[in-house]
Amino acid sequence: MTSLLVIVVLVLLAVALWQLTKIFDLTQVGSSSDDSQVASDNDNNIQGYVMFGFLAFIYIFTIYGLLKWGGLALHTPASEHGLLVDNLMNITWVLIFVVQFITQGLLYWFSFKNRGNKDKKALFFADSNKLEAIWSIIPSVVLACLILYGLYAWNNIMFVDKDEDVIEIELYAQQFKWTARYAGQDNVLGKANVRLIEGINTLGVDMSDPNAQDDIVVSELHIPKGKKVHFKMRSQDVLHSAYMPHFRAQMNCVPGMVTEFAFIPTYTTAEYRELPFMVEKVANINKLRSEKSTELVAKGGTALDPYTFDYLLLCNKICGASHYNMQMKVVVDTPEDYKKWLSEKTTLAQDIKAAAAAEKPAEAAGAATTDTASTIAKDTVKAVIDTVKAVAAKVAMK
Repeated sequence: MTSLLVIVVLVLLAVALWQLTKIFDLTQVGSSSDDSQVASDNDNNIQGYVMFGFLAFIYIFTIYGLLKWGGLALHTPASEHGLLVDNLMNITWVLIFVVQFITQGLLYWFSFKNRGNKDKKALFFADSNKLEAIWSIIPSVVLACLILYGLYAWNNIMFVDKDEDVIEIELYAQQFKWTARYAGQDNVLGKANVRLIEGINTLGVDMSDPNAQDDIVVSELHIPKGKKVHFKMRSQDVLHSAYMPHFRAQMNCVPGMVTEFAFIPTYTTAEYRELPFMVEKVANINKLRSEKSTELVAKGGTALDPYTFDYLLLCNKICGASHYNMQMKVVVDTPEDYKKWLSEKTTLAQDIKAAAAAEKPAEAAGAATTDTASTIAKDTVKAVIDTVKAVAAKVAMK
């Protein structure tokens, strides 16, 4: 409601200013002002200096933005291919800023230098092969180099050798949560289909597939440091995007098909927390949370919990109302801790059997309760009928 009122006020203010300018124009009727609507040398000079002012604004705001928000960018990558991605991004940024600095400066300089002047005559020429060659060849070569480097990076990141020793994990997306499925001892994921979703089998795993018997389903993702992890991704409902920013990994999860991505983690969660930039970042966040907590407590609210860094799996597609809350904690363990954690998990087949076993006593108890209730009802009806018969007999005797 407040936003609507602000918009209405701004619109009314704009209308009022427009009306004031009309009134001002009416007051100038009959004066000696220039009504030719042709720019004079003074007008052109003013416009030239205004252009320089706007150029200064662009440069100053760019520098201010880098200083103010540059620290918010992701820092050290936590995967082997992350350095390659960051290098490609940094090269692109440098090219963009250099080209922007040069071209914008030339654009506004030539606009000022060649501003209108009644003593000058504009030079016109139809074409210039030299200029056209310069502004066509240079961008083409630069873009070709960027594209080739990008293809090289893409192939290095996406290529997974069939004989390579990797860990197979499925990431299953649905509104609005993630579920992970590990391939188990055989390192082969069992077949799955959304039509097979039933009860505890929320991923639709085909339990008739021998490879599915040792699959493990969890709600928190653990991966080992220094080991390539091959993710296969599915979506149950709409288009999602598996995004792990610290690993420089992102891949769409498309309903009806399986997409994939692989990377090698280089820092455990504990190691990444101890990196100097992360220690400083967490301290700054907790300082802000502490100040906010003081305000909340003063108003009778609850203080915020201290922040602790964790890797996260996020959804990077706007997939619905709770899209912002679609995330999963990712833990990078040492290989030893990872094996220990995985060995403590039960397989999906075991979970299904346990759920079925738990349902049988409940069904038996329900049946027993039904039988007891039926027996009581029959006994009650019989007692009522006997009572009615006795009363009728007494009445007949009288």
